[in-house]
Amino acid sequence: MKSDPHAKSLASLVSSSIHLLINNDETNLHRKNHETHPITFDHFNPASALTHSSYFLTNQIHSLPNTKSVTYMALNHVITIDQETVLMNTQMKQSPKLLKKSAGKSSCCIFRVPKSLVEIKKEAYQPQIVSIGPYHYGAKHLEMIQEHKWRYLNDMITRTSKSLGVFMNIVVSMENEIRECYSESIDRYSSNEVAKMMVLDGVFLIELFRKVGNLVDIQQDDPIFKMVWVFPFLLRDLLRIENQIPFFVLQKLFDESKPDTRRDNTRTIQSLILKFFSYVVDRKPEAVLTQFENIDGKHLLDFVRKSFIGTKDRNSRVDGTNEPSFKLIQPATKLVIAGVKFKVNQQAESFLDIKFQDGLLLIPQINMDDFYSSFLLNCMAFEQCYFHCSKDITSYVVFMGCLMNTSADVDLLSQSKIIENYFGTDKEIAKFFNDVGKDIVFDKKTNYLRGLFVELNEYCKNGWHVNWAGFKHTYFESPWAAVSAFAAFMLLSLATLQTFYTVFPYYHKRD
Repeated sequence: MKSDPHAKSLASLVSSSIHLLINNDETNLHRKNHETHPITFDHFNPASALTHSSYFLTNQIHSLPNTKSVTYMALNHVITIDQETVLMNTQMKQSPKLLKKSAGKSSCCIFRVPKSLVEIKKEAYQPQIVSIGPYHYGAKHLEMIQEHKWRYLNDMITRTSKSLGVFMNIVVSMENEIRECYSESIDRYSSNEVAKMMVLDGVFLIELFRKVGNLVDIQQDDPIFKMVWVFPFLLRDLLRIENQIPFFVLQKLFDESKPDTRRDNTRTIQSLILKFFSYVVDRKPEAVLTQFENIDGKHLLDFVRKSFIGTKDRNSRVDGTNEPSFKLIQPATKLVIAGVKFKVNQQAESFLDIKFQDGLLLIPQINMDDFYSSFLLNCMAFEQCYFHCSKDITSYVVFMGCLMNTSADVDLLSQSKIIENYFGTDKEIAKFFNDVGKDIVFDKKTNYLRGLFVELNEYCKNGWHVNWAGFKHTYFESPWAAVSAFAAFMLLSLATLQTFYTVFPYYHKRD
């Protein structure tokens, strides 16, 4: 690239002018203070010199030809418009790093959490004890478990008698597919670093699943299992959207590490994962093993998420051109006034199985604790970022948020055994659901609960059951209210009888 002669002239002029100004100021300072003060450069102020000489520099700069074509970034840094254009052309050809242009593909499935969701509960998305994948790799506070990954890798290599190079080469062959899975560029990691990361994290997860599944013996004093605080944090960290590796990497490493003749040769990684998380998920693992043994998720979070969604058809039951307009439902306390009754759905296989029949709203029980709140938030973040999946968890959270507007609503659902509160106060649960529903995209037309929303709103319109429910709520909600209503009814009855017996003899005599 050729340099601009006018830019060179300007730089030379500025340099020589500043040099002249420094010499002049030092000379004047020496003349003024040579009798009383030693000469030191500390007395000289370059900023003052430049200020006093700004008029001189401005006139000299403007005297250069074609100065309008020059962009003055600073006195010592001058870029022409042509040079700026070249820089812009170079930047236009660069690919985005923070959100790759391929992030909309179905192959891209591991995302950074949007800022709007992070602000709701930041700690729900940040790993607390272990890093999985590149986003939090090398974080200082995660070094403790990082050291144990090497121990688990050594256990697996020793047990299978296969060289580490076998597993490394498997991952290297899938490098391009692995990089495509991340929405943020991981080019800062070399091929070797990516391979090391995937093998170390993948084998660590597989060894955990095998140990919990009783396929591999747990060392007697293994702190991951002996220290009671470690395992719960580990469970939550493994289901954070930013803390994932592709599921196909786990599958390949699992298949390669299978022994030729051992008891775990027939077990799938899916069955081991379901067994692993059954300690915090309140459902019978045997009932779901047969359904999800061969389902593949995009990663660990997506697989567990799919195990709740299942294979059932959850499409809206409202069809046709005359379907009512969609509206959100009222809170639980107002639904009760409108005649809706709440009951736990004991037959549900998933907390998503919500039904409404003849005024009875059947909702599966959910244990609101740190695990479920974190799991719901990360599933929602995944559904908000990944276009190619259903949004059932988002629909569920929106529905429950509608029901639990205040602490009184939470208390009503708790009394119905629908909510088991291990999260905090009723007010905190209501705030949680209110906050998570603020800045999310919710599809009113395709969500799996659309039909239920419409049916509930239709039921709550004015009708005899609504009026009767309102009457019961007003006059029979408490024993004292019931006594007062009964006393009023008796007084009204006695007054009617008195009127009757007063008027009846008069008309009877006339007849």
